[in-house]
Parts: sequence; structure tokens; C-alpha cells
Amino acid sequence: MTTIGLLYPGHSAEGDFPRIEIMLDSDIRLPLFHTGIGEDTHTVEALREMGSAERLAAGVEDLRLAGAEALVWACTGGSFVYGREGAHEQIATLARAAGLPASSTSFGFAHAVREVGATRVAIAATYPEDIAVLFARFLEAAGIEVVATRGSGIITAAEVGGWDARLVKELAVAGDHPDADAVLLPHTALHTAAYIPELEELLGKPVLTANQVTVWEGLRLVDRRLWEPALGALFATREPPPGVTETRGIVVRE
Repeated sequence: MTTIGLLYPGHSAEGDFPRIEIMLDSDIRLPLFHTGIGEDTHTVEALREMGSAERLAAGVEDLRLAGAEALVWACTGGSFVYGREGAHEQIATLARAAGLPASSTSFGFAHAVREVGATRVAIAATYPEDIAVLFARFLEAAGIEVVATRGSGIITAAEVGGWDARLVKELAVAGDHPDADAVLLPHTALHTAAYIPELEELLGKPVLTANQVTVWEGLRLVDRRLWEPALGALFATREPPPGVTETRGIVVRE
């Protein structure tokens, strides 16, 4: 059995993870360890507080006791708002505290874009525009070309957690761009696990969503590759595209 511990803020779309665990139908376990979110508003200040070392540390000990082999900070906004260097230090701190390989959803997106062979992406975000732009800058710092960025102006994770399939599809379509090789939906508060094949059929290209990417990133950390096309193009490949060199993220050796 492989156990990947997920530090997840709040409760907005936590149901995606047991759904994904069932879809994978393997020996993978994805226990969630909730962290506090403080003020539920999508501002830089609130997101930085959500991703603070003090808040994340609260879930680390329980995660270790659960026998996790790796951990992922299952939050995008609470990572990329620190910038690439700050986000790297954030997961380095987590890795040192847990003594485990660690990463975050934000870094997972950067790795997943390369996994599906994309070089140019469009961002379809529920965030306010200024927060969506920060995610674009994070990806650009990783060498990924962002051809379009759409923010939806949603202020709280609670509201995003209530979106249904129709709203998710409308978001993806509105955020797509003809020059994009893939479309990214970056919010872990958004339910997407049940809709990914429909989204990809609708857009005719890979769609990467936050909770899907979070699980894939955890599997990458422990060198597990699982085939599950119901989770989209990201889970329909077994080997990285030619020329892609993988990194495992932050790894702590005791």
C-alpha cells in the first residue's frame, strides 16, 4: 500500500479525493489532513496566511503517524502567492518538518504541464483577476508560456465549492484559448474529478485541474504511475514526453 498524505485547507471540495482514490482502484491511499483557512477571502494577504508555516505545521504530525510516504500541500493559491522561490521554501520547510518528500499543487501544475507535452497554456481560474495573474507569473517562472489568463472574481472558497458541472464547463470554455496546448483550472476548492473527460472532449485538449494534479504530484513523488483515462490525459500516459527530465520535488534524507 502507498499512502500519500494531503494537507488540505478547509472542506470545500474534499470529496474529490476519495472519489479519485476509488477511480484509481489500486493500493493508493489519500488521507486528508485539514488545515485552517483563517479568513476565507481570495486576497494575497489571506492566501499567504493560509499557507503560513504555522498553519501547515499543525497537520504534519498526524500525517506522519498515518504512515504517509510523501506529502502534498493540496492548495494552489496558498502556494503561488509566495512566488516561485517562496513556494519552494514553503515545501522545503514542510519536507524538513515531516522528514518526507514534499510538494504542492502549484509545483504539481508545472510538472503536469510537461507531462502532457504542453508548452503553452491557458488559465481558467475562479480567483479574482489579480490572483489569477500571480498564478500565471508562477508558471512563467517555471518556463511555461501562458497565452491567456481568466479570473472569475470569486472571493471565497465556500462559493467555489458549490459550483456544479455546468459552471465548471462554462469556466473551462471561457478560459480556453486557440493557442493553448492545455487548459488549467487551478483551484482545489473546485469539484472537478468527475468532469475531466467531458472537459477534455469539450475543448479538444488536455485539461489539468487542481485536485487531479495534486494526486498525480503525490504519485510522482513516490515514483508511482497509474493508468486511469477517466482522470484525463494526465493519467493516460505512462512515460513522460521525450526530452522531459523529471525532478522529484523537495526530498529530505534523514
